[in-house]
Amino acid sequence: MMVLPAKTESPSGHGDDVELVRRALIRDADAFRIIMRTHNRRLYRIARGVIRDDSEAEDIVQEAYCSAFSHLDQFRGESSLATWLSRIVVNEALGRLRKKRRAPDLAASTSRNSDTRIIPFPIKTGEDPERLMAQRQILQMVERATDALPDVYRTVFIARVIEGLSQEETAQVLGIRVETVKTRLHRARALVRKQLDDQIGPVLMDAFPFAGQRCARLTTAVMKQLGFIE
Repeated sequence: MMVLPAKTESPSGHGDDVELVRRALIRDADAFRIIMRTHNRRLYRIARGVIRDDSEAEDIVQEAYCSAFSHLDQFRGESSLATWLSRIVVNEALGRLRKKRRAPDLAASTSRNSDTRIIPFPIKTGEDPERLMAQRQILQMVERATDALPDVYRTVFIARVIEGLSQEETAQVLGIRVETVKTRLHRARALVRKQLDDQIGPVLMDAFPFAGQRCARLTTAVMKQLGFIE
C-alpha cells in the first residue's frame, strides 16, 4: 500500500470538494461518479507521463482511486481534491517505476514502452481538413518531444504545461520545492524546443524548397536582368 499524503486539519476554501467527499463517505454513488469523471483525464495523463505505458497508466489510476476512496476520511480540504488525488497517482506511478527499474527484464519493458501510443493531446474540431491535418502533425511532434523527456522533467512539464497546474500545485503533487519546479520546467521546455527544432527543421526545408533548381533559376533570372548573362 502506498503512502498517502499526510492528513491536514485546516480547511481553506475547497468547500465543493469537501461536500463531494462527504457525500462519498456516506456511499453516495453519484459522488464517486462525479469525482472520477471530473479527474479521470488529468490523473491518466499524469500517470502516463510518469510510466509511459497506456494500459499501465489506467491500472495506476484505478489503483489510486481505490486507495483514495478507502482513505477519504483523510481529506480535509486544505488542498484541492484534484491535487490530493494527483499526489496519490504520482506516488503509485513512481512506485511502479521503481519496481520496473529493479526488475531483471527492464530492457524488454523499456522496449515495450517505446512502442506504446503517445499521450493524445486534444485538438479543436470543426475546422477545415487541411488545418486539422497540420494540427495533428504539430501535436504529434509535441507528443514525441514530451514523451522523450527524462522522467524528472516530463512529470513537471505535463503537470505545468499540459494540465495547467500552478507552480505550487505541481510542487505539492510531486513532493518537491517550488524552486525545483521552476528549474525543471525551464530545462524541460529547453529540451522540448530542441527536439522540435530537430524535427521541424527538415520539415521546413521540404516545405519551402528554395535550394537547388529553384535557387539556381532565380539567380539566373536576376543575373540576366543585370546584363551579366545574354
